[in-house]
Amino acid sequence: MPIDTLRAMKVFVRIYERKSFTLAADDLNMPRATLTHTINALEAHLGARLLERSTRRVEPTLDGDAYYERCLHLLAEIEDAENAFRTVAPKGLLRVNLQGSLARQFVIPALPAFMERFPDIELAVSEADRFVDLVREGVDCVLRAGTLGDSSLTGRRVATLRQATCASVGYVQQYGQPDSLDDLAAHRAINYVSSTGRRYPFEFMVEGTQTDVEIGGRVTVSGAEVYTAAGLAGLGMIQVPRYRIAALLDAGTLIELLPQHPPPPMPVSVLYPQSRHMSPRVRVFVDWLTQVFADAKAAGTL
Repeated sequence: MPIDTLRAMKVFVRIYERKSFTLAADDLNMPRATLTHTINALEAHLGARLLERSTRRVEPTLDGDAYYERCLHLLAEIEDAENAFRTVAPKGLLRVNLQGSLARQFVIPALPAFMERFPDIELAVSEADRFVDLVREGVDCVLRAGTLGDSSLTGRRVATLRQATCASVGYVQQYGQPDSLDDLAAHRAINYVSSTGRRYPFEFMVEGTQTDVEIGGRVTVSGAEVYTAAGLAGLGMIQVPRYRIAALLDAGTLIELLPQHPPPPMPVSVLYPQSRHMSPRVRVFVDWLTQVFADAKAAGTL
């Protein structure tokens, strides 16, 4: 029986990336049985086993790995060819994962304009500060602040965030304000750790050069909201983007420390897998996010 090869390739790619027939069926809004039938027919058509199935997991065979790479290339070429002649707006489901405070402060308030401009795009938005395995979790792109070292991702820097070193009034009353980096030896920090347990040093700009300083402290955290809350509680010094604490600085609830040596600006980037073609949905979303942050910078809120 002839098969729709293009449709089967798209089904295979989604199952390969999600490592699950059930999750892929949810993503594609198709019955699981349809996916099973499609893959069986595709394997019969190719004369090769692409996926090893178990009750808990789906793993690609060596042939499956090779076929996946060819599918990505072919699907990207087909989409490029179609888009060269299309005048219709991008459409379909776009899955994005956003860093929480950036989403609440900048992205979500502006989102109605995006939805109005692109009425055929459906958005599935999730929130996380941790690293997200885009391919395995079925996410098209992520918005993150900070320097990201994962070489499997590519993307665009959409903004840089001014940062500040600060502490609560209660902390300053107890420990005083440092006048130089040398004074930091007598101070306490709330140390931020990554999901892998790596502790980030405090960073300061000194005559145009970044200087990293390890500061002792009894509290470590791994979440952005908890980090700021711990600073407000007087548990130590923190370094955070200014937009998140501007009102607290204006109110005098937090006090900026060492303003002559501010932390370096923090980059904000939209990232997506290198192995996945940048679809029109992702492209217009990235372009829109770039404009959102450009407008925020022009308004002085970054």
